[in-house]
Amino acid sequence: MAESGGKLRRQLEAINFEPTLYVKQLSQQSDGDRDLQEHRHKIQSLADETAQNLKKNVYKNYRQFIETAKEISYLESEMYQLSHILTEQKTIMDSITQSLLSADKDQAAKEMQAAFPKDTEEIKHRTLTTLLEKVEGCKNILETPGRFLVYNGDLVEYDIDTMAQIQRVHAFLMNDCLLVATWLPNRRGAVRYRYNALYQLDSFATVNVKDNGPMKDMFKILMFPDTRIFQAENAKIKKEWLEILDETKKNKVLNERLKKEEERPLSPKTPEAAINPFEEDLPASGEEFVDLSLEWIQELPEDLDVCIAQRDFEGAVDLLDKLNEYLSNQALTQPVKELRNKVEERVRQLTDVLVFELSPDRSLRGGPRATRRAVSQLIRLGQSTKACELFLKNRAAAVQTAIRQLRIEGATLLYIHKLCNIFFTSLLDTAKEFEMDFAGNTGCYSAFIVWSRVAMKMFVDAFSKQVFDSKESLSTTAECVEVAKEHCSKLSEIGLDLTFTLQALLIKDIKAALQSYKGIIMEATKHRNSEEMWRKMNLMTPEALVKLKEEMKNSGITNFDQYTGDDCWVNLSYTIVAFTKQLMAFLEEGLKLYFPELHMVLLESLTEIILVAVQHVDYSLRCEQEPEKKNFIRENVSFLYETVLPVVEKRFEEGVGRPAKQLQDLRNGSRIIRINPESTNSFV
Repeated sequence: MAESGGKLRRQLEAINFEPTLYVKQLSQQSDGDRDLQEHRHKIQSLADETAQNLKKNVYKNYRQFIETAKEISYLESEMYQLSHILTEQKTIMDSITQSLLSADKDQAAKEMQAAFPKDTEEIKHRTLTTLLEKVEGCKNILETPGRFLVYNGDLVEYDIDTMAQIQRVHAFLMNDCLLVATWLPNRRGAVRYRYNALYQLDSFATVNVKDNGPMKDMFKILMFPDTRIFQAENAKIKKEWLEILDETKKNKVLNERLKKEEERPLSPKTPEAAINPFEEDLPASGEEFVDLSLEWIQELPEDLDVCIAQRDFEGAVDLLDKLNEYLSNQALTQPVKELRNKVEERVRQLTDVLVFELSPDRSLRGGPRATRRAVSQLIRLGQSTKACELFLKNRAAAVQTAIRQLRIEGATLLYIHKLCNIFFTSLLDTAKEFEMDFAGNTGCYSAFIVWSRVAMKMFVDAFSKQVFDSKESLSTTAECVEVAKEHCSKLSEIGLDLTFTLQALLIKDIKAALQSYKGIIMEATKHRNSEEMWRKMNLMTPEALVKLKEEMKNSGITNFDQYTGDDCWVNLSYTIVAFTKQLMAFLEEGLKLYFPELHMVLLESLTEIILVAVQHVDYSLRCEQEPEKKNFIRENVSFLYETVLPVVEKRFEEGVGRPAKQLQDLRNGSRIIRINPESTNSFV
């Protein structure tokens, strides 16, 4: 059949295929309507197969398209970070060059300032005051001494994501900060703008934006974690903004360095120090003098900025440790306070970057090890609690994403194998990584236990949706639960036992499955009982008899041979044999699903199922009048009470670990005596 289908496919796919000629030849060679119908069925099957293959290819291409889009998005983010790093590198190199060439410029500036000190400052301050009178809500900006205007101009702000125009703004660049004010279109009078934001020069970076179609003359202001993009009036003004911003930043750094050198506290050995022993900037008695003029201390804030921009988190934390060690047990003088304030701002920026590295929005590839770098540096910064919280959130998102991306298989058991392998492997890797990263922080372990329970709830939701909501058979359900138990037990190798949590989350669904399947068996048994004729079974073939014996032996009924007759006959009723097979199957599947909280549920279900058969044979034995049939019923009763029920009791005790008194009472109690009240024995 497959060969003929392949031949037909090749014939239809031929380049020189002519439908009219093909139909004509087919009608001539056919033997009648039946041949045409068969050929039509073959062509239809081939068409359905082709359509199915086309759907699979479309789905495959769609998945590849989605994966490619994700990779492009990830690469775009990486290129953006790389561009930022390169820009920062260029700024650093320009700063070094400027420092080497600034000696002559500094001297000229000092001479100019000495010649016209008051006039220059007054003019700059007056200009700034005049311009800021047009801005609503920025009176306090003028309170900072020494602040003056460097550059200002109109800009247009765009949305960073959609590149849609947001608003018109006016930017005021001062010697230590950048003020952004929004334009008030319907305002009359002197006030034309409203205060929007104020950024310190050392808190943001400026990035040039390449022209792209209508989006021209733009540049970005990066203030982690936010970004704003502005458009200048033309290319010349944009260039001026970038150059003046860069130059103003450099001048601020240089002025602060010169100011520190001028205000450096005098040595305790100088006469001035002896005259004023209560000077706050001097260290207290018995403390060493802190020399903040060292080159590495002067350059520390800038070095931290470089490390953060280059994502050298280890280097940044090493610098902080070095500074803390140098300043330990030292007097908190004013220069030390200023230095610490600057460093604390960098610490906040570094913390924000590390937090962003651990956020679930970042790429989750690489497993738990990919978070080790950020977690270890947060711990070194004294942020163990935050590192633990972010690490667990990251891993929860990774587990949830892995479960969602798992393709649902047609075979439930195959899907559960994959689900358990993904979830418990991820949980085990997370536990090992957590133990490695937080080995010295025992207080975080309780948070991991709570997280593990929440993750287990996520797993059980996916598990139950596939196993219980789809109404699988009890045997499939038992196999799936057994697989989950086996994987869960492997966690005990690292001291994490979540078996009780798994059982507590599954108990409701397992109980419902047992009761549902119990109802199916009882209904099937009642239906067979209603059609009971009390006749011996005839299996027709020796093979069928051998198969039945094997099934009974596997169920634990080893003496079934004594109930078989000549040829293919069985000296039992079809109803009793079918009931026995269902009862033993239910018991085996129930034991696979068993845990202590389900003890009474399983025991009561077995009792109810057995009572259906007991009541049936009781009623039949009392109502039957023919001696021959009555003897046959007694044989079935003997099989049920002497063979089946003892096997059920024994198997239940082996699986549970303790005997079931209810089953013993059921076999030895008053119900059995009422089976045959005429006899002195129980049922003989």
